[in-house]
Amino acid sequence: MTKTAAAGATGSAAWAEALLQSFAQAGYVRAEPPILQPADPFLDLSGEDIRKSLYLTTDASGEELCLRPDLTIPVARDYLASAEAGRPAGFCYLGPVFRQRSGKPTEFLQAGLESFGRQDRAAADAEMLALGLQATAAFGVSDVDIRTGDVALFAALIDALDLMPVWRRRLMKDFNRQVSLAQDLERLTLAPSGGNEYEGVLAALAGSDRKAALALVTDLMSIAGATTLGGRSVAEIADRFLEQSTLKSGALPRDALQKIQRFLAISGVPTDALKQLRSLATDAKLAIDPAIDQFEARIGFMAERGIDLAKVRFSTSFGRGVDYYTGFEFELHRVGNGDDPLVAGGRYDGLMSQLGASAPIPAVGFSIWIEAMTQTTGGAA
Repeated sequence: MTKTAAAGATGSAAWAEALLQSFAQAGYVRAEPPILQPADPFLDLSGEDIRKSLYLTTDASGEELCLRPDLTIPVARDYLASAEAGRPAGFCYLGPVFRQRSGKPTEFLQAGLESFGRQDRAAADAEMLALGLQATAAFGVSDVDIRTGDVALFAALIDALDLMPVWRRRLMKDFNRQVSLAQDLERLTLAPSGGNEYEGVLAALAGSDRKAALALVTDLMSIAGATTLGGRSVAEIADRFLEQSTLKSGALPRDALQKIQRFLAISGVPTDALKQLRSLATDAKLAIDPAIDQFEARIGFMAERGIDLAKVRFSTSFGRGVDYYTGFEFELHRVGNGDDPLVAGGRYDGLMSQLGASAPIPAVGFSIWIEAMTQTTGGAA
């Protein structure tokens, strides 16, 4: 690292430290989880982008470990292991994270906030967006492109359409990956193709409980002595069987496809998007009012926080590529530089149960990409 780069990194860290002090004054406690983390939570929960970028190792007992690729999961794990678990608590952090990235440093600083246990979800969401904007302002960035979405709205739509469990899971997984989602929607409209030697097995699996079906296929392949095939594990192959079983079971009704496409076309300032969502729910007789009500409440709290709604862009198709998000999502970009977000985050209520919480715990937070902030500001206020 050159002296200039080192000075810039040092200045950015000092700047971030000052920002975290302001977060501490707002009630967020400093968290400092270990750099070396169990790999399974990241492999299971974070999505394909994280999977391909981890630095993995194994300890003497055979447990797979990794250098932390972000801080949300480590902070959540520490919270769940503490006496505060289940109670409202907020944490801020600043530290190095490690990801394999083409043409970029693999170790870089990340700051952020995590809020656990608050039942007033809409207000907590709005607070995260407001504090994210505070972070960009602290780094001297005033012209910000605010992009928002809501996974919960898409989940409510899919539930209202009463799709088969495997397709619901597949569409939810692909929601953050627009190319995959478009392909799935196209395949859903196709009539089942001609039969083959596996059609009886596929028909039996269609619409079945995922865990039970996976166990059955995995057991059959294990009995046959298969461990991998074409680089895929037994579990991955079993998952593919389930997807094929759904494709063989019938095409998606045209009216359901039209409703999904109309939903995914909704975008604009939040108040306009709200009107479009209400109209869709009424016209298509979709029972998605609770999710829309939550969206409307969030808009109200955003306005109360002083956020200029005319500068907020909402899209029903917006997703961040992180599998554990369950609701509100957002990214803050510098206007005219749309590639790397300065701040990014959202709601992830399901993650806490997946990490071992005995009861559901609401959670929302965001990360600050110090590297992107430095590139934007040149390392000075």
